[in-house]
Amino acid sequence: MKKPNGKSVFVCSNCGNESPTWAGKCSACGEWNSLKEFSPAVEKSSAGAKILLSKLSDFTNKKSFRTQSKYSEIDRVFGGGIVEGAVMLVGGEPGIGKSTLVLQLIEKMAPAIYLSGEESPAQIKLRADRLKLKTENIFITDGADISGLENILDEIKPKILVVDSIQTVYDSRISGSAGSQMQVKESGLVLQQLAKKYNVAVIIIGHVTKEGLVAGPRTLEHLVDVVVYLEGERNRDARILRTVKNRFGTTDEIAVLVMSETGLKEITNPGAIFLSETENAPGSAICVLLEGTRPLLVEIQALTTPTSFGYPRRTSSGFDLNRLNILVGVLIKRAGLNLGGQDIYLNVVGGISANEPAADLAVCLAIASSMKNKTLPKMSAFFAEVGLTGELRNVAGADKRKKEAKNLGYTPLTNFKNVREAIDKTLV
Repeated sequence: MKKPNGKSVFVCSNCGNESPTWAGKCSACGEWNSLKEFSPAVEKSSAGAKILLSKLSDFTNKKSFRTQSKYSEIDRVFGGGIVEGAVMLVGGEPGIGKSTLVLQLIEKMAPAIYLSGEESPAQIKLRADRLKLKTENIFITDGADISGLENILDEIKPKILVVDSIQTVYDSRISGSAGSQMQVKESGLVLQQLAKKYNVAVIIIGHVTKEGLVAGPRTLEHLVDVVVYLEGERNRDARILRTVKNRFGTTDEIAVLVMSETGLKEITNPGAIFLSETENAPGSAICVLLEGTRPLLVEIQALTTPTSFGYPRRTSSGFDLNRLNILVGVLIKRAGLNLGGQDIYLNVVGGISANEPAADLAVCLAIASSMKNKTLPKMSAFFAEVGLTGELRNVAGADKRKKEAKNLGYTPLTNFKNVREAIDKTLV
């Protein structure tokens, strides 16, 4: 076991909690083997800082404190635009398009500063030329040291500052290499203070771990005002920009984008993208999800086959497996379907995750449709929560879901008392 040397601190890589001694388990979050040793250079002052107090009533808000990026879908994800002085964290897997997205944004919000710790200015210029962007008012530097940012901000006075990425920059006033827990945390604090002092919006790009979280201490997500993730599959052109934290707007908002040769393009009618190849076949059901304030039509596919082993297999993609097992139990007990000897495979088409209870009815109908080898009514859409007794429960935003379904030419079918009635009336 390591012993304290009077100069080191031990920082938890999971939650960022600091401890003077090493321990096998973090006392704050309970994670095992997550404490890493650091030796920060800290100067102590005998005099405390002077605190100035003001009345909250003395402050007046501007009529417009947001800057529009000219991308309406992306602006909606950020709560209506980029807030002045906000710190935003954009996460995503390597190669998913984070740098492309940010470069397109700052072109509409110049003057801007692009601090790149990963690519050279020449490489970024190549991307900008491919995207056919105007770069006259975009200032770029490949210096990874952020200690001199304050002088640049005072001189150029940009509207937005981009740091690409937080794992590759460092503060020379703090010990430790770039990407270390201490550097990521302290660099985030410096950027937060600069954003508030100079009223400049800051976009921080971060890579994600295999668990899907931004690499580095979790305190980084607490420091920033907005956290968005760019999601998608590399073999698909569709990308989803999803909000998971927003101090200036609603969370769980999404924007559907498509990667093209000229960059990311907005899709104002995402339902048409996810339903473009839909066929009215057994095992297919259309569900109306609600992502934040946006209704979204997606296809849910199910396949049932006789099991070859003693224990039936249940597999799902884009839907919670535990929830699937519950719904299968409801179908067996309340709807009388003989699924005990059937393998069940479930897929939410397009890489979308159906994480809300409104998808329950569509999942049940897709499974029943595959089991009976019958198709559901053409151009029909479903949304309802299924209870353990088989009853159907109302979900939030029903009117908004019905309106979106009708706009795309689908008929919302929700007037059923229970799941058995829904199966009997739709699979005839």
